[in-house]
Amino acid sequence: MTTTPAASRLSLSQLAPGTIQSEIRAMSVACEQMGGINLAQGVCDTPVPAVVEEAAIQAIRDGHNIYTRLDGIGRLRNAIAAKQQRDYGLVYDPESEVLVASGATGGLHAAAMALLNPGDEVILFEPFYGYHVSTLKSLRVSPVLVPLAEPDWVLDLDALKAAITAKTRAIIVNTPSNPGGKVFSLAEIQGVAEVCTAEDLFLITDEIYEYFVYDGLKHISPATLPGMKERTIVISGFSKTFSVTGWRLGYVTADRKWMGAMSYFHDLTYVCAPSAFQHGAAAGLELLPPSFYTELAAAHEDKRRRMLAALNAAGMKPTTPAGAYYVLADATNLPGKTAAQKARNLLAATGVASVAGSAFFRPGHGENLLRFCFAKKDHDLDEACERLRRI
Repeated sequence: MTTTPAASRLSLSQLAPGTIQSEIRAMSVACEQMGGINLAQGVCDTPVPAVVEEAAIQAIRDGHNIYTRLDGIGRLRNAIAAKQQRDYGLVYDPESEVLVASGATGGLHAAAMALLNPGDEVILFEPFYGYHVSTLKSLRVSPVLVPLAEPDWVLDLDALKAAITAKTRAIIVNTPSNPGGKVFSLAEIQGVAEVCTAEDLFLITDEIYEYFVYDGLKHISPATLPGMKERTIVISGFSKTFSVTGWRLGYVTADRKWMGAMSYFHDLTYVCAPSAFQHGAAAGLELLPPSFYTELAAAHEDKRRRMLAALNAAGMKPTTPAGAYYVLADATNLPGKTAAQKARNLLAATGVASVAGSAFFRPGHGENLLRFCFAKKDHDLDEACERLRRI
């Protein structure tokens, strides 16, 4: 008698076969291999503030090299709570409503683990940041995309309302946004808040670019709107503000009803954020004057000007970002059938790395767009701009 062999239990998960390397990371690798200038990944290689750098180094020498409390050192939690009150009038208890996370990405993962169930739906706005979508998918939560209207990425409230179903649990808002640099207006934030209240939804906000706002605009944290603090999960961090993307330091502020579970899942995945680096970030929050943040925005506004001028000169009409430090530009005239091909052809021709716009849209969209990061040292940015002008 013959028997049918049993299927092997040695196999990838149901999720794994559909995963691919982030296009952002792929372009960074390709750029490194040829020694190019990386305007693809938002590495933010501008100088670290001296007080931040020195405090982290001193913390290592002082022996702050072991696990911290699962939600971070008290000094940093207090500094984050003070910063939220100073900047937005938001009052959080540093003992129960602040989590120091392993990057904003770690904060989002912990929030999703704590608040969402497999099969839930979460609404995001397109163009989107790929890690938001991929984090949800990795937890078997369904991302639902609501397109923003080009060229200024205007929110269509009717489209948002139409996307809500019985499975919707939350909305994610990234403001200022990656990749388009959209800064949600007060009217738009109010509209989203009204939908969250009417439908009893969580609002998860990624505010990592909160200090990168231009042209006299102002960042609005949705948690400041009446009735929104309890249902809003605020995620931000220090990677961009202090130019320490490799330190992996972010934070979450939220109502204590949700924070205990978020802290648990962050501990389960990361144990804690890097100890000595927490002291560096705390020093930055405590010691840097308000002028640091205004000068940061002004410096990047000037970098934006140079990037826009170079892209226009290269025949790649850009959309002017109101915030963050990325530009989406029209790549219609570049060789290649897809945005990924166009990005690789541009890298081969100029040594300047960008990211395919398709990385930020649903399949079939964004194929004539490339994203460029301008948070670079001046000499690298100027060299990249000069190379782009020559095409």
